[in-house]
Amino acid sequence: MEFLGSVGLRLVLYVALLFGLCFAGDPFAKFDLELSYITVSPLGSPQQVIAVNGKFPGPTLNVTTNYNVVVNVTNKLDESLLITWPGVQMRRAAWQDGVLGTNCPIPPMWNWTYQFQVKDQVGSFFYFPSLNFQRAAGGYGSFVISNKNEVLLPFNAPDADIFIMIGDWYKRNHTALSKDLDAGKELGIPDGVLINGKGPYRYSNTLVRGGIDHETIKVEPGKTYRIRVHNVGVSTCLNFRIQNHNLLLVETEGDYTLQESFSSLDIHVGQSYSFLVTMNQSASSDYYIVASARFVNQDLWQRVTGVAILHYSNSKGKATGPLPDPPNDVYDKSFVLTEALTIRQNASASGSRRNPQGSFHYGLINVTDTYVLRSMPPVVIDGKLRSTFNGISFVNPNTPVRLADKFKVKGDYKLDFPSRPLNGPPRSDISSINGTYKGFVEIILQNNDTVVQSFHMDGYSFFVVGMDYGEWTNGSRKSYNKWDAIFRCTIQVFPGGWTAIMVSLDNVGVWNLRTENLDRWYLGQETYMRIVNPEENNTTELAAPDNVLYCGALGYMQKPQRTCSSASTVGAQSRLDFTLLILFSAAILVMW
Repeated sequence: MEFLGSVGLRLVLYVALLFGLCFAGDPFAKFDLELSYITVSPLGSPQQVIAVNGKFPGPTLNVTTNYNVVVNVTNKLDESLLITWPGVQMRRAAWQDGVLGTNCPIPPMWNWTYQFQVKDQVGSFFYFPSLNFQRAAGGYGSFVISNKNEVLLPFNAPDADIFIMIGDWYKRNHTALSKDLDAGKELGIPDGVLINGKGPYRYSNTLVRGGIDHETIKVEPGKTYRIRVHNVGVSTCLNFRIQNHNLLLVETEGDYTLQESFSSLDIHVGQSYSFLVTMNQSASSDYYIVASARFVNQDLWQRVTGVAILHYSNSKGKATGPLPDPPNDVYDKSFVLTEALTIRQNASASGSRRNPQGSFHYGLINVTDTYVLRSMPPVVIDGKLRSTFNGISFVNPNTPVRLADKFKVKGDYKLDFPSRPLNGPPRSDISSINGTYKGFVEIILQNNDTVVQSFHMDGYSFFVVGMDYGEWTNGSRKSYNKWDAIFRCTIQVFPGGWTAIMVSLDNVGVWNLRTENLDRWYLGQETYMRIVNPEENNTTELAAPDNVLYCGALGYMQKPQRTCSSASTVGAQSRLDFTLLILFSAAILVMW
């Protein structure tokens, strides 16, 4: 009877779903992700990593723009978990964003279902676990939003997609790395760079030990591939290149770019790029795919290089000889600046819809607020090593901000984040930004730290209008690009320099602003921007989902889960659900 009752309930739900789909229109894409520990040896010795559905890295999630995405996440780790989706804007649905300021974590042996719409977006993104330094152990995978068939790409359709995830890697697990930071230590030089979860091809018997499994990407001669590359590492900018092949840049984080050809490109932590690469070489041998560290002492970092193999189906032998050279710009600071400013939007290309992306004339909009966010080297605050924006090291609230608003939890956070750096001593605080709904904001990222940093903003993409060395001043605005600045969600800020971005605050919610460098993020270099629509009692934001988790001051409201369904069990249930939907739909049609 219990089974029949459950089936009967689902049938009722399917009636609503069926008619909802008939009249609402946008389809659903459903995925099951189970995160668990497995043991692999990416650098030749066994270590624990975080797998997704038993794979490291995890599977690619591929959806079409405007789809409703349903992702059931099962936490088989021994610690709490959240999955975040940087670059996916979660329109009106910050409840699904997957960071501590907006979501209570998923406890061990629980599952939780994300549901959001990829509204009017296309492009290359990735997902990863946002808590407790977990990204340093894996748990990530590609997330691709494709055009609808009727919206043409601004280039000839490639023959296939290739996904490449690069990142620096430590043999110490994520728990040990975070403990080192808690103890006031630096992480030190990584042990290597992984490409798709694997170590380097043995291009040198001196620099690369034997017995390491490497990635091989197989291609057909004459074909053109769209290669989507994500830097999912801890803190190292990596130069990406493919021996003897040009990289035609066409897209970054949802924005089509002017098509520029590169022999190599720096990809900073958290960034994603799409290249078109034509397999037009002789295939006298295989070719190297390289991801090597930038802005470091190369003599000390010789062993920290990722190397994979590009293998033509008609290749005549293995790759041999030295790796292709990285940029030779040790004494030319302007090179990386020029390269970064070369990346501009293709203002005539259609995005997710037929209208041109460039129809939004950001350069003609008056700025309503300016924030200068200054980052400094880590400092000791109350006996602990901390990182800061504007002299404030962020402390995550016990209760997520929007839940605190909804249930009137007092003192959980403050809306007093300074728009300029503080003059006094640095402090730890729960200070957030009180954003103005539909304001047009200028944010200056001033990097007075000693390392290159990546800055990310959840819920939005922004226009990268300026970048230079030195201290930003009001006069720096004269150098802004007000016509075709790239529109993206993650941007680098060079040490001793600044980057200026502009963003229209039209997405209500609470959104994380952070460095993507895991060490600095973990030590507090982040804040949140709270944006509400006061004219409509904030009804422009979707209500909290029925399955919202409760914690902090509201922890007493959380009902326990009986069991943690495995991905296979959830998948079996999904297949049963789909079968029931088809059968019931047929019955409805017969009655009709």
